[in-house]
Amino acid sequence: MKRRILFIEDDAGLALTLTHRLQAQGYSVQHAGTGALGLKYATDSNFDLILLDVMLPDTNGFDVCADIRLRGVRVPILMLTARGQTTDKVVGLNLGADDYMTKPFEVIELLARMEALFRRTQPSTTTTVIQQTDMNTLRFADIEIDTRGKEVRKSGIALDFSRKEYELLLFLIERKGDVLERDEILNHVWGYDAMPSTRTVDMHILKLRQKIEPNAREPQYILTVHGSGYKFVG
Repeated sequence: MKRRILFIEDDAGLALTLTHRLQAQGYSVQHAGTGALGLKYATDSNFDLILLDVMLPDTNGFDVCADIRLRGVRVPILMLTARGQTTDKVVGLNLGADDYMTKPFEVIELLARMEALFRRTQPSTTTTVIQQTDMNTLRFADIEIDTRGKEVRKSGIALDFSRKEYELLLFLIERKGDVLERDEILNHVWGYDAMPSTRTVDMHILKLRQKIEPNAREPQYILTVHGSGYKFVG
């Protein structure tokens, strides 16, 4: 199966040329000429890699990168820009980008960077085993959940969990392996009478990942199912 690339770039000439080069290498390419359209594609469809330009007509790539990560999309992002300052690279990487290339660049180097990202972000085949050591304790990896005290510990250290974060984590674990739509999560954790948006779910998922995942940028436990929702894997 061809790897799918989302290319967010407003330079029509570069977009056409690079799209043809990538297609010649066996990739499937979806182009977006604005940040808003790129964000929509990234959220609604499944891609293996996102090539993201910093200078876009409606916004900047840094904001797009941050929004993509806030929505739980964990696809590797390689940022492309005419800027070469170290500070810009640091900003991009801190916002969730996986790599950064300065224009102009050689396509052969871009292809090498892309392949390196594919190798680095291959899904883990490790199974998450959830153990119930007693009536009130659940464990997986280095995470321990005290269901009576409603406390979550990582490597023996208590984590700062809000009530909703705790309830969300427990719901995900109870439905391990199931794809849970955002509306279903909202109804179960927040209730039918509550008025939060699906954005609330995304933000809470992000916070959970930051607290329990070994690497929040490459989640092992709470995965995004693009266009659907989330699932806890095992």
